[in-house]
Amino acid sequence: MPRHKKIAVFFILLLATGLIGMNVYENQQKKKQEAQEQRQTTTLEKTAIDSTEEDKERASDFTLKTTSGETIRLSDYRGKKVILNFWATWCPPCKAEMPHMQAFHEKHKNDVEIIAVNLTSLDNGNDALKKFIEDYRLTFTIPLDQEGTIGNRYKAYTIPTSYVIDEEGYIQHKVIGPMNEEMMENMITSNG
Repeated sequence: MPRHKKIAVFFILLLATGLIGMNVYENQQKKKQEAQEQRQTTTLEKTAIDSTEEDKERASDFTLKTTSGETIRLSDYRGKKVILNFWATWCPPCKAEMPHMQAFHEKHKNDVEIIAVNLTSLDNGNDALKKFIEDYRLTFTIPLDQEGTIGNRYKAYTIPTSYVIDEEGYIQHKVIGPMNEEMMENMITSNG
């Protein structure tokens, strides 16, 4: 076989080997990404649902003014389950969560109190907040964390962050990320 044909065959084999290798590499990367996404989903679900007796701690009390100017204390809601939520108007996952939270509130307002603390010190001002509340037709309690101290105390570094608090004031669940109505239902009906 002439030398130029040998070189051509060599390059064709090299190219074919490279294409096969790239295909195998891409498939491995895709599988790794799918596995990582599954682990993240499982971790989020576990964070949202799991809690053990030794993990339980009493929710730290606070006093804040609401959007209507009323002063509330978290401890005033003892005897009732509470979903304590931290959010801001510019946060896309918070926007996705709000219709679920409002629907849950409408169904359970006699049994479960939603306290959605706006991280006012990190937000876009009163006009943005007022428009957000109107756009989403929110009717649950919205206190304003003007200094950022309550968000820091509850480690709401990623938002939304929510806590489910039982009737005695103990934290039953912590959720980092948006919740849907089904998640809220499950956490409220579980015993920790």
